[in-house]
Amino acid sequence: MTIRLLRQVPLLLVAALPLAAAAHTGADAGLHHGLATGFVHPLTGPDHLAAMVAVGLWSALAARRAWPDLLWAPLGFALMLLAGAVLGLAGVALPAVEPMIGASLLVLGLLVFTQRRLPALAAAALVGLFALFHGVAHGQELASEPGAALTLAGMVAATLSLHAAGIAVGWALRGGHRWMPRVAGTAVALFGIALLGGVA
Repeated sequence: MTIRLLRQVPLLLVAALPLAAAAHTGADAGLHHGLATGFVHPLTGPDHLAAMVAVGLWSALAARRAWPDLLWAPLGFALMLLAGAVLGLAGVALPAVEPMIGASLLVLGLLVFTQRRLPALAAAALVGLFALFHGVAHGQELASEPGAALTLAGMVAATLSLHAAGIAVGWALRGGHRWMPRVAGTAVALFGIALLGGVA
């Protein structure tokens, strides 16, 4: 009985991704300070949560082999998220931050849906570009808050954890239940379209 329940965990996590994508953004009400708050922030921001899980999910579904294919996109996202956050903290403003976050969800959702395989560096560069804008948005929020360094550390830790969750789910689904990633990918892409259209 226990083994059967454990086998259903990946299905439940993928099924929950559309629910996260449908939630309202900014759930943490702008409270950004400290390690714990930084860790929680990506979990309460559905746009960031959906993007991070989708990166891991896509990496696992499209990988030819576990090592090192699973690492390129998640590491590219985490590193560029951190770089973007540092830029935001320094007062650097990039144009079209919110539209790029919406576009990231649209593209990542389509990648999960199609399970399209890209060369390793191209995958890292693509998600890294989107992560830069996610990071700038975080950094701008943190600019007037105390303890920004600890908060950033928490955000990066949460980002890597969400990537790992997506990878675990995606790897578990490689042998079956192929319709579940398509449902999740569709939901994330639609969320991106909603953000781009100013609906969400």
